[in-house]
Amino acid sequence: MNESYKTVRGSGSKEIVIKKSRFIGHVMPVTTESEATAFIEDIKKKHWNATHNCSAYMLGERNEIQKQSDDGEPSGTAGKPILEVIRNQGLSNVAIVVTRYFGGIMLGAGGLIRAYTDGAVVAIESGEPITRVLHRQVFVEVDYTWLGKIENELRNREVRTGETYFTEKVILTCLPRNNEVEQFKLWMTDFTQGQSLITDGEQLYFIEGE
Repeated sequence: MNESYKTVRGSGSKEIVIKKSRFIGHVMPVTTESEATAFIEDIKKKHWNATHNCSAYMLGERNEIQKQSDDGEPSGTAGKPILEVIRNQGLSNVAIVVTRYFGGIMLGAGGLIRAYTDGAVVAIESGEPITRVLHRQVFVEVDYTWLGKIENELRNREVRTGETYFTEKVILTCLPRNNEVEQFKLWMTDFTQGQSLITDGEQLYFIEGE
């Protein structure tokens, strides 16, 4: 799993008008190709009477899945520019559809490339670009006498935390960045003077800064 990747927070759409043609950019975060294709088909159904619904998506740990469609526009004037916007903005796990309602004025190849590029850009803006960072659950089991000290130190170090479980002992769910896990466990062992039981949990993505 990647230590971090840039995507969008959620679905969004925004319309721009270029020489009387309406271009509506739609975006959706996706994690599988089936999610991407379902999103594209949903937009096509919603805008069934549009002149074109051009699309592109990029996903996978190494962005190994990249697809684009001109949907009837001249080859290379729609899907490819949308895909280039995704690539140039460093995004992953994203699908974009740019819907066009023809306004009666021909744009030419260069004009179409610029229009679909702009449509993709406003789509991404509407979905709000974010960075997801990989963290790992680290469960720390200690006597109750340690609880306040550990909670205070975690706050001071700005370590993300999850649920706390109260049993015969207390179990804190800590969520350090995945690439800092070993360092975190060494620090926790030292801080608790070896009196903590530390176990690993799942790897989870969280939005950077939240």
